[in-house]
Amino acid sequence: QLQLAESGPGLVKPSQTLSLTCTVSGGSITTDYYYWSWIRQPPGKGLEWIGYIAYSGSTYYSPSLKSRTSISRDTSKNQFTLQLSSVTPEDTAVYYCARGYYSGNYLYDYWGQGTQVTVSS
Repeated sequence: QLQLAESGPGLVKPSQTLSLTCTVSGGSITTDYYYWSWIRQPPGKGLEWIGYIAYSGSTYYSPSLKSRTSISRDTSKNQFTLQLSSVTPEDTAVYYCARGYYSGNYLYDYWGQGTQVTVSS
């Protein structure tokens, strides 16, 4: 059974860089045709896709967040990491990592439990 678990600080100061890690167990992040994504949900709002790192190592980011986002991976640890720079209180959200695949549309079949990140001084 595939499992994903987010980890990282729950509180980040404005202008700093938010860094979260997703640890994957029960499957490899290099398995063909899967896309390892970060998604967030601000309070009272819907889900917002941030970006992904593909099985190949290529990355793709939401245009609205691209200038501040970096997703990388450590295949030896089966982890992938989100870095979001210059955060503001608007970046406060529950952050999820998820496994995606393409089947006509991008779908998500496994999710982490989510981690609350608050941006505040």
